[in-house]
Amino acid sequence: MTMPLTSTSLGPDWPCQVKAPGSRDWERSAVTWLRELVPARYASYPAFARHPALLARHAQIQVEHEIRVARTALQTSRADLPRLGLHEGAIEHTIKMYAAEVMQLQHIARSVRAVARALAGTSR
Repeated sequence: MTMPLTSTSLGPDWPCQVKAPGSRDWERSAVTWLRELVPARYASYPAFARHPALLARHAQIQVEHEIRVARTALQTSRADLPRLGLHEGAIEHTIKMYAAEVMQLQHIARSVRAVARALAGTSR
């Protein structure tokens, strides 16, 4: 999952795909971005369409699980990948890939939290 980083005007964690809170269609841009983070079958549920804060909550959970998966893959690579017949260069490349993915997912998680806080503030 490759997502552009962030917009600096709203802080380093605000996703550039989401308009500023309070601006025209900002919630729609938030929902569009959040839907990209959850499996398609979840994104189509009517409850998520009606309640953007609920979608944000689910996206947070989804990204947290993806972080755990990527960390597990990273932590077990050195032991598991040689058994698959991969040469050392491929193993090193895979380890770097997983490390980069963990960092990217951590950034996305911070972005989701920022959007979730903004959505929670507008739903009160």
